[in-house]
Amino acid sequence: MQRLTYDDIERAFGRVAGHVRPVVLAPADPGEPGGLPCEMWFALEHLQHTGSFKARGAHNFLAAHREEGALPDAGVTIASGGNAGLACAWAARRLGVPATVFLPETAPAVKVSKLRGYGADVRLTGTEYAEALAACQDFAATTGALASHAYDHPLIAAGAGTLLDEIHRQLPGLDTVVVAVGGGGLFAGVATAARQHGVRVVAAEPENCRALGAALAAGRPVDVTVDSVAADSLGARRVSRTALEAAQHGDVHAVLVPDAAIVEARQSLWDHRRLAVEHAAGTALAALTSGAYTPGRGERVAVVLCGANTDPSDLVR
Repeated sequence: MQRLTYDDIERAFGRVAGHVRPVVLAPADPGEPGGLPCEMWFALEHLQHTGSFKARGAHNFLAAHREEGALPDAGVTIASGGNAGLACAWAARRLGVPATVFLPETAPAVKVSKLRGYGADVRLTGTEYAEALAACQDFAATTGALASHAYDHPLIAAGAGTLLDEIHRQLPGLDTVVVAVGGGGLFAGVATAARQHGVRVVAAEPENCRALGAALAAGRPVDVTVDSVAADSLGARRVSRTALEAAQHGDVHAVLVPDAAIVEARQSLWDHRRLAVEHAAGTALAALTSGAYTPGRGERVAVVLCGANTDPSDLVR
C-alpha cells in the first residue's frame, strides 16, 4: 500500500470540498475544563454528515474510484463498528451505487437504524470488528463489490486529514491537535497534515483499546484486547501500519486514558455545552482532563470531537 503524503491530502481536499461540512470551531470558556492554562478550542466534527469525520474519507474513497472508472456494478462494501459504515452508505447513495455494510452484532441500534435509513444492506456478523471484516472480505471476493475499509486505506486517511487543514486555516497559530485513535485512519491523516504545518499531535487511546500504543511498543502492528466504554468507535484489534509510521515522528505524543476519565469528559461536554458525543470524542478531551497530556501556558490546542452517533439517554441526569 502506498505511503500517505500531504499531496494525497491536498487531492482529497479538492474532492471533498463542497461535499462535506466545513468543521466548526468553538472556543472553550476560560477555566474549562479544570483550569487548564492553554487556549483550547473544540473542533465540532460530530456535526459532520452522518455524525462523524468518516464522511470525509468515504467521499474521497468513492470519488477517487469514480474518477478512475473503477466503481463496479456490485457497488461498495465495508466492515465497520458503525460510523465508517454510515459514511460509506451516505457517500454511496450520493454517487448512486449500492452499499453493503457488515457490522458486529454489538453495534449500537442507533447506528444500525441510520444505516438502513441511508439505503444500505446491513449485515450483522460476530461480536467484534475483526469478524465483520472477514465476512466483508468474503463478500467482496464473491460478488466483485469494491472493498472499502473503516480506516486502513490511504484514500480514507487522506480524506480524514482534510479536517486538520480546515482547522489550521481557521487557527493558523495552532500548536496542538488532540485526536482519539482506534484503527488510526483519522490519526494518520491528521498527523500527516499536521506535520506539514508544524502542529503537534496528541493521539489518545483508552487504556484497554491500545492498538497504537501496543504497536509502538512492538515496533509493528499487533493484535490487542478490545475492552473499553469507547470500543464501539475505537475498538480496532490492530492499528494500521500507516498510523504506526505517523506515530513514530517526534511531533506525536501517544497517551492512554482510563475509561472513567472518558465517561467524565463526555458527560462534561453535555453538562456544560449540551454536546451529545460518543465516548470516542470524550477520549480526546480526557487526554487533557486526566492529565495524560499537559499543555503549556498559552498553548493553542484543538480537541477533535469526532462523532455523535450515540444514545444520549445516559447523559441526562
